[in-house]
Parts: sequence; structure tokens; C-alpha cells
Amino acid sequence: MEINVHYQVLATVFVIAAVLGIIVSKTNFCTMGAVSDWVNMGDPGRMRAWLLAMAVAMGGVAIMEAFAAINLGSETFPPYRAANFSWLRFLVGGTLFGIGMTLASGCGNKTLVRVGAGNLKSLVVLAIAAVMSYLMLWTPFYEQLFHPWVSATTIDLAQHGIPSQELGAVIAGLSGFQPSRTFNAAVGGIIAVCLLAFVFRSAEFRGSFDNLLGGTAVGLAVIAGWYLTGGPLGLAWKEYAEFATVVPSRVQVQSYTFISPMGDSVRYLLSPGDFSRVNFGVAALAGVIAGSCIYAVVTRGFRIEWFVSMRDFANHAIGGVLMGVGGVLAMGCTVGQAITGMSTVALGAMLTFLAIVAGAAGTMKYQYWRMLQED
Repeated sequence: MEINVHYQVLATVFVIAAVLGIIVSKTNFCTMGAVSDWVNMGDPGRMRAWLLAMAVAMGGVAIMEAFAAINLGSETFPPYRAANFSWLRFLVGGTLFGIGMTLASGCGNKTLVRVGAGNLKSLVVLAIAAVMSYLMLWTPFYEQLFHPWVSATTIDLAQHGIPSQELGAVIAGLSGFQPSRTFNAAVGGIIAVCLLAFVFRSAEFRGSFDNLLGGTAVGLAVIAGWYLTGGPLGLAWKEYAEFATVVPSRVQVQSYTFISPMGDSVRYLLSPGDFSRVNFGVAALAGVIAGSCIYAVVTRGFRIEWFVSMRDFANHAIGGVLMGVGGVLAMGCTVGQAITGMSTVALGAMLTFLAIVAGAAGTMKYQYWRMLQED
């Protein structure tokens, strides 16, 4: 029974991710595309779908925490609500990721979806981003190049009487009263309602089935991940890990993110016989690829695509490097921070979201200017 708990969690993660891959493929939910539509065409439809995903995830977490169904403390992966507020890390990492996903024609999730549909360009991006993520996570690369300035610019909120970077805790700490689970959940709920009001204010968006489905599905997947690992099954999973002969990797409260799992996947592939290295993220990554592949085959959308020039290759390769480094540095991507992280109402997630959008928008503006110069 206990042995089955671990595989039950991983199988559930895989199935949810596969469904997510199918829906994202069907609806063309794309965070890079959301920024592109908004910046280049003035169309906020997919940006509203992204905000809808945030609102659904944030509202779900607020409800679960209000009823003590889950506890997203400092033991989550990554530690979204840690008291150590590494503001520069989020800004630099988010900006690098935003630039990278623009050069690579898609964020981490969209890269996986395209791999499943036969896009070999995205497969190259995935391989490069995965190697860079592995270096950041499992070698001294991060400690040597990033840790010195990250630690030097980190603010310890606990020294100021603020237990975490959750917005509710920050507001309570600055106001001089003791934060509570109810107050923190209320803050998250209010923000979720405001986001929903903004999103559904657009009649055009309300009439777009794909945007409604895509945003809602991604938000629900994040909620499912939190409850799966933070609810009753998650408690049994952690209890199993404590007594397991071979301890599984990353048995923590977590939800969907796609850059760190790329690095974890490389770590597993280096020792493919060690199944303890197959964790939540690895199962999620495989699930999205499988789901998008199923959708592409069923709808006859499976297409092999390759680079049209060396410049095209260089752009995607550089994008892969920046995504792998920036995603880990920022503790998440357009899903891992800007939806999963945002669901925890953490300041770091908010900074990362703004930095990703700024990095992507700035790169798109530069690309447009460069195109005009060449013409």
C-alpha cells in the first residue's frame, strides 16, 4: 500500500499533465503568444486567458487554505513564500526568461507542447534549456555565478517581523498586527475576484471558448497539483518517503512548473535505472509531451519542423540557454511562477511575472525595430 502511494502520486501528476497538454494544444494557450498578441497587435485575449489561469489558481488556493485543506508553508518546492526575499533574483531571472522564451518561440510549457507535435526546433530548445537547468540545479554553476550577488541583495523579512513574502503576511507585518490564515486567504481571494472582474469585463473574451477553456484548465491543474501533494494523499506520500529504503526525489508540497523539471529530467536520464529520480516534475513534463502528441496525432496536426537558417537556430539556442538559466534563477517560468507561484500570492511571483512580460515585450519591440532596419 505504501509503495503504491508514490507511484499513485506520479501517475496522477502524469494524467493531469497529459490532459493539460491536450487542452493547451486545442486552445493554443500560450503565454509568449499572449505578450506577442498584446504588444504587436493590441489583442489582449490570450493575456486575459493567462490572467484567468492565475485567478482560478489563486482562488482555489485561497479556498483550500481557508478551510485548512492544504498548508503552503516554507516547505513547498520551490519555497515561494520564504521569508528571504531575493528581489533581484526574481527580476533578473524573469527578464532573462522573458527574452529567452521570445527568442525560442515559446515558454517552457509551449516548448513541451510543440515537441509533442513533432517540432524538432522545440526539441533542440528543450535539450539546451534542460542542460542549463541541470547545471543550475545540480552542479556548482549557480553557487559560483549567482549565489554571491543573490545572497547580498536578499532581504530577510523575518528580521522586520514579517514571517513570509506572502502578500497577506507582508500587509499584516507592515500594519503591525499578527497575520492569520484567514486574513491571508482573504487577501488572495480578493485579488482573484479582482482579476476575474477584469478578465470577464471583455465581451470578446467572454465569447472566446478556447481562451476560457485554456485559462480555466491551467488554473485547475495548478489547484489539483497543490491538493494532490498537500492534501491527504500528499501526507501519505511524505510518510512513505520518510520510511522508504530508497528516498524518492522532491517529495514536497508542489504544483506544476516546467523549467526545474527539465533539469531533473536530465539528472534522471544520466542514471535511467534509478527510478527514485523520477519525481513530480519529471512526470509532469512527460505528461504534457504525451498529451500534446496524442492531440496532434488524433487531429492530424503532427508536423516535423526544422530550422530555416543558422540565424533561426542561433536565436532558438540562445533562447534555450536564457530560459534554462532564467527559469531556475527566478524559481519558475510563466507557469511555475506566473501561475503556480502567483496562486500563493507571493511577492517574488509578482516580480517575476512583471519581469517576464517586460523582458518579452522589450525583445519583441527590438525584433520589430531590427526588422524595419533590415527592410
